[in-house]
Amino acid sequence: MLVQLAKSDAQILQCFATLSQLRLHLKQETFLEQIHRQQLNGYQLALIEIENRGIAVAGFHISECLAHGRFMYIYDLVVDETVRSQQYGQHLFDWLVEYAKSHGCQQLSLDSGVQRFDAHRFYFRQRMNISSYHFSLSL
Repeated sequence: MLVQLAKSDAQILQCFATLSQLRLHLKQETFLEQIHRQQLNGYQLALIEIENRGIAVAGFHISECLAHGRFMYIYDLVVDETVRSQQYGQHLFDWLVEYAKSHGCQQLSLDSGVQRFDAHRFYFRQRMNISSYHFSLSL
């Protein structure tokens, strides 16, 4: 299983169908423009591609802050619902960990919706801990 960073518009668009299973609000007609805006701030897409489809996709950013030092934050991590439980998520997660380490990160973190029980089981199997509460305020 080859994990690659989406560099071309074609590769980015291959991620849409899978990402939209997690992010239901996404619109295909504005997807590419939004990804390009996010890339200006360091956002990257990693994918496992099969038959020109990104069947496992992760959107992430490497940053640094006082609380965590240098870290990778995973915004999006999703495997196409038709191929789940076939180790694609595991392989992509392992790749993200190695990528973070190779880029000097001391921590990898993500937020997961409280209703996403299957995702939580996966994160616990990866030895992740619930280390804080995430608070938000819609504006």
